[in-house]
Amino acid sequence: MIIALQESIQRIAALGGPVVLLLCALSVLVLAVVLFKLWQFTAAGVGRHKALQDAIAAWDTGDRTAARDHLSRSRSYLVPLVTMALDGQTDAARLEAEAEARFARLESGFRFLDSVAQLAPLLGLFGTVLGMISAFQALQQAGSQVDPAILAGGIWVALLTTAAGLAVAMPTSVMLSWFEARMDADRVLAQKALHTVLSPSGVRKVTHLQGAPAHA
Repeated sequence: MIIALQESIQRIAALGGPVVLLLCALSVLVLAVVLFKLWQFTAAGVGRHKALQDAIAAWDTGDRTAARDHLSRSRSYLVPLVTMALDGQTDAARLEAEAEARFARLESGFRFLDSVAQLAPLLGLFGTVLGMISAFQALQQAGSQVDPAILAGGIWVALLTTAAGLAVAMPTSVMLSWFEARMDADRVLAQKALHTVLSPSGVRKVTHLQGAPAHA
């Protein structure tokens, strides 16, 4: 099996050069990061906050018991954060810092995916330039007996690196955009949850009624 793998690597290197090998290695790393992030998002319950939203809605109406019941059924990674607010933590800056710490853990690896999405096409273009240089060198060495197949074959191999770079960059960019969209939605939900817990509408209504003047 090791021998077969070595032969495959040698064929790839002979076909596209070291740039294609580098892009293949990056694609393996990207796949590993994407699979890890999918597992991490699933384990943390990213995007699955139905019970948490029900708890926030109950707290907003003043039903503290129902809010606690809904919160106990939630598997969201935001539960400890909301629990801190429910238990009396009123420092909004502290709560927002706790939320950002949780978001930072889930967003680890995003910078790597972004770097690959930007660098892979450039690596492919770099490989194409190197391939074109080799093709024209071979054409020059042929002298007067120019064979169009020499130039065509060199161009084909050179363009292969550009295709490989785009093949790595496009799915990486798509997955990164999907991950970022999920985190943006969770960030909005966390902000709404914290502001609702710290200033529920039920409390505002009671305060307004208590402060209203009595009419004869």
